[in-house]
Amino acid sequence: MLKINRLKKNFFIVLLLIAATISAQTTRKYSNEFMNIGVDAAAFGMANAVVASTMDVNSGYWNPAGLLHVEDKQLSLMHASYFANIASYDYAGFAMELDDRSAVGLSLIRFGVDDILNTTQLIDDQGNIDYNRISLFSTADYGVTFSYARRLPLDGLNIGVNAKVIRRIIGDFASSWGFGLDAALQFERNDWKFGLMARDITTTFNAWAIDEEQFATISGAVEGQNQELPETTEITIPKLQLGIARKFVFHYDFSLLTEVDLNFRFAETNDIISSSVASITPSLGLEFGYIDMIYVRGGVGNFQNVRQLDGSDSVGFQPNIGVGFKYKGIQVDYALTDIGDQSAALYSNVFSLKLDWSIFR
Repeated sequence: MLKINRLKKNFFIVLLLIAATISAQTTRKYSNEFMNIGVDAAAFGMANAVVASTMDVNSGYWNPAGLLHVEDKQLSLMHASYFANIASYDYAGFAMELDDRSAVGLSLIRFGVDDILNTTQLIDDQGNIDYNRISLFSTADYGVTFSYARRLPLDGLNIGVNAKVIRRIIGDFASSWGFGLDAALQFERNDWKFGLMARDITTTFNAWAIDEEQFATISGAVEGQNQELPETTEITIPKLQLGIARKFVFHYDFSLLTEVDLNFRFAETNDIISSSVASITPSLGLEFGYIDMIYVRGGVGNFQNVRQLDGSDSVGFQPNIGVGFKYKGIQVDYALTDIGDQSAALYSNVFSLKLDWSIFR
């Protein structure tokens, strides 16, 4: 009985994943959401409020204009687990300067659930349960980003662009390719930094290929549902992130980096500021540093109007904390997101590592 209940649970997971995929395709405005999670534990610790202050290899994701602060070559790696370690989220980034006015970067993101039990064929034509008919499959989303940054003649003004290739795979059931562009800029004046990141400015387009034979085997799994092939195209609508940051230095050894960002989505959502034209949610990040070696971070963001079980509404938010250590060209960071479970999102432990080529000299 325990095995049967477990198989029923796994079968439900399969249906849930497929239903989520179909929903994403018909809703469209929430496609490729894995590309909006973020990268780098240092950024997570500051609630992702880094679009104005980012200035390393991870700028390829947050704001490619920040790549111009990379003086040599840098490599970044990150791992995080979601949904009680069911899903894995991994990132790798590389950046280097081309000359004193330009820089390039390359990054790879993978969000996946592996070794899912496919129980759609568990019951044979005679109505018997046959455990040998169970197979495994994975669902994975990949994002590859090519970044380019350039200094403009106006002192302190830098621009950057991203070209993104999206690959999404759901076992043998379906797969898709997508393409899109981002544009960004950073501006520095005195001790102030300003940043703008426009994601999916071309409305990133995904085209799905669905295996109709595979789909036929599950289309009748739930009576009255999944009877028709879902749409085969998705469009990711643009998003905008504005940020302003300033770094304060005290007695040479102590520093405090502060940043406030506004995140715009051009759709009506549960953000605390929402209309039919656009929705806005703020985020605030702080980073306290000691001798440019030890860092303590905190941030709050993802302010959402959350409907409670009794029908009332409340404001949910996501507080994060993090720590970091840097020695010469090696930096290790950790972040714990959504401490106290104050938002609808689940908490996660995030670890990242950054290497600067200067360590090899």
